[in-house]
Amino acid sequence: MYEKKTLDSIKRKRAEWEKKCYGVAVNQHPERKKKFENLSAVKIKNLYDPENIAHLDYERDMGFPGAYPFLRGVYPTMHRGRLWTMRQFSGFGSAEETNERYKYLLDHGETGLSVAFDYPTLYGYDTDQPLARGEFGKCGVAISSLKDMEILFSDIPIDKVTTSMTINGPAAVVWAFYVANAENRGIRKEVIGGTIQNDILKEYIAQKSWIFPPEPSMRLIVDTFEYGYKHVPRWNTISISGYHIREAGSTAIQELAFTLGDGLEYVRWAEKRGLCIDDFAPRLSFFFNAHNDFFEEIAKYRAARRIWAKEMKKLGAKKDRSLLMRFHTQTAGCSLTAQQPEINIVRVTMQALAAVLGGTQSLHTNSMDEALALPSEKAVRIALRTQQIIAEESGVTDTIDPLGGSYYIEWLTDKMEEETYRYFDRVEKLGGVIPAIEKGFFQREIAEASYKYQKEIDEKRRIVVGVNEYALDEPIDIPLLKIDEKGEERQIARLKALRKDRNNQNVERHLKALRKAAQGDDNLMPYILDCVHSYATLGETCQVLRDIFGEYEEPAIY
Repeated sequence: MYEKKTLDSIKRKRAEWEKKCYGVAVNQHPERKKKFENLSAVKIKNLYDPENIAHLDYERDMGFPGAYPFLRGVYPTMHRGRLWTMRQFSGFGSAEETNERYKYLLDHGETGLSVAFDYPTLYGYDTDQPLARGEFGKCGVAISSLKDMEILFSDIPIDKVTTSMTINGPAAVVWAFYVANAENRGIRKEVIGGTIQNDILKEYIAQKSWIFPPEPSMRLIVDTFEYGYKHVPRWNTISISGYHIREAGSTAIQELAFTLGDGLEYVRWAEKRGLCIDDFAPRLSFFFNAHNDFFEEIAKYRAARRIWAKEMKKLGAKKDRSLLMRFHTQTAGCSLTAQQPEINIVRVTMQALAAVLGGTQSLHTNSMDEALALPSEKAVRIALRTQQIIAEESGVTDTIDPLGGSYYIEWLTDKMEEETYRYFDRVEKLGGVIPAIEKGFFQREIAEASYKYQKEIDEKRRIVVGVNEYALDEPIDIPLLKIDEKGEERQIARLKALRKDRNNQNVERHLKALRKAAQGDDNLMPYILDCVHSYATLGETCQVLRDIFGEYEEPAIY
């Protein structure tokens, strides 16, 4: 980007500045006693200049928004043309309670819905199954049947509002609930839009809410890819997720490398099935964390776009839309503190700003009270207002990629890409993503990073305001949400009535057809939809697949 003569001059003047200006200042007023490094342990220099990015070729390495390699944004106009979708992740208790929260959020300016499910639902169990008892609605909404899905989206215009659903092991079944609900309301599935997370690889790596072993899980995911582009073309059939990898304790570089590695593995499996990459790739989406190191997060998103575009080209993608790494961001839940919860608003604001400056397509901002309870109405409204203030008052959306060209940002973007490819090489040497999971590679890397981070906090080498420094001894005085204790009883009663009133012969017929199809190699989505339309429950449908596929047991890792 610079002529050699210019670089030589800068180098000489930099050395002179280091000696006569910077060095003198440091002698008089020493720098703070801290390690100047980001959360990925990348050492940060005192100053960045053209020499640090001299290797960059603007057209090859940066380009323009909406053009390869998409470093500066996936769309030509980015947030000048359309703001990101403000999609607050929410769900608790019963479908009725969560439906009320969705309407509250939409009334206050939310532009997309995002569903949190409780753990029984995440594991493919009905609320009344023995393993599910006592867990109803505690970390999300309980959805056991199409009936629950009908209640969850009652009076919500699902043909106009997109919905993201954080569901993985039973994603195909829960997606079928949503599609069937639309069809029952007379809404064509071709017009509904949204996302299912459907990312089982990161479950094995980090979040642990799996059902089936890797191979049948990957079969189901490719089934959704194929069914989606043929019949539900506006739906993102996967959200390849680094968020949970980061929440488990990874660094930003690990989050970037493991997420993109998982994404490329899904593409390979789909191509192995015989799907054309340009048919399904435009509906692949991503989900990243926004953590505390402001510039590291921005560089992570920019590097992710460039890496993905380059790797998709290598895999044979021809269409520009197949090269786009579109992503949702959620601020870092693991960074929130129970101590002085109001200051979480500041953390979330900084994290959200990094996501916007990094070019996100969709954003969730955590509520200040989430280290204590599910969000109250007041807390979630403040979280939504945080996005609205960034969008409407800060001016950061007036120009595209405003930090592009910063010596530090471009150097750090390159550094994160370089370290990502180092991880790609290590995974390849282990035989690929699934063999690396089975050998515990990802799990150990995350555990070691998490241990190091916590040790730094314990030893006060890393300050967490309100926790290991600037602490206060005062009671919490913000309102906390409490869910209806009778909700589980009502949910079980509804399930009992459903099983009594439905056509059980029809249910058994469709479950039997699904069982037979699972034993072969047909796409399972049409069979799952038939089961769902007959009001077979989540647990009943997943049990058929458990019988055929078995359940995954994580190998012991030492």
